[in-house]
Amino acid sequence: MAQTGNLIRNVSDTALWVALYRAQESARPDRVFNDPFAARLAGERGAAIAAATPFMTRHSWSIVGRTVVFDQFIADEIAQGADMVVLLAAGLDTRPYRMDLPAQLRWIEVDLPGILEYKEEKLAGETPRCRLERVRLDLSDEAGRRALFQRLGAEGKRIVVVSEGLIIYLTAADVDGLARDLAAVPSVASWITDLASPALLKMMMREMGAEVNAANAPFRFAPREGPAYFRRLGWEAVELGSPLRTAAKLKRVHELGLRLAAILPQSFPRNGTRPWSGILRLRRVG
Repeated sequence: MAQTGNLIRNVSDTALWVALYRAQESARPDRVFNDPFAARLAGERGAAIAAATPFMTRHSWSIVGRTVVFDQFIADEIAQGADMVVLLAAGLDTRPYRMDLPAQLRWIEVDLPGILEYKEEKLAGETPRCRLERVRLDLSDEAGRRALFQRLGAEGKRIVVVSEGLIIYLTAADVDGLARDLAAVPSVASWITDLASPALLKMMMREMGAEVNAANAPFRFAPREGPAYFRRLGWEAVELGSPLRTAAKLKRVHELGLRLAAILPQSFPRNGTRPWSGILRLRRVG
């Protein structure tokens, strides 16, 4: 395996290779989404990181499937009346520019200053399709995070929070704090997040542990309880989307074993003993 070494410097750099896979899908004649900005955002470093991480390249279908499911869930929430989308750890996401969104919708991107400044530079001159606001904030800053949530909660009537590719990097204590802070805001009606099983996390650390550890961004969160983990924190899963099943249906999965796995019933494996990932649409309990 090629060494990523200084290619992946921190967790924000993982957004570069995700953008690269979005660019590859967008270049296909049979593309299932079109992100005309992804190649620009990924740049040469995104391509270099992808080339140095063959495990992710073999499983780039997971990014395609994940993107499609998140797009669908977000669109559904907006159709059901959400007036604000809050994207945590927004990275190089371009949904405010590429999705068909109501002009009056408020879209809030939250991430570290460096990654947002990079994105603003690359997207200079482009016009979002809704009311876009960027907030520079380290989400580990509890006081800053709570203040932001309270401010947005007072400004939005029905808020959907999205965390794509975030919580796998957090500790259980971090996830608990984030979940409780969101649940404390009455106008946050739903939360869309991805979740991995312990078996998948173990596989990813085996294949990519050296790279993410070197960037001080190891994979951490994969609860044995699966979606049920969030109930005690004020959230319950009302819908479960599968990147694998979605990608297989779109004919992006080529390995026979994975195609067969996509046929299995859509449920979290008991005790997380099978490699699995899903997208959860969570609603406030009670």
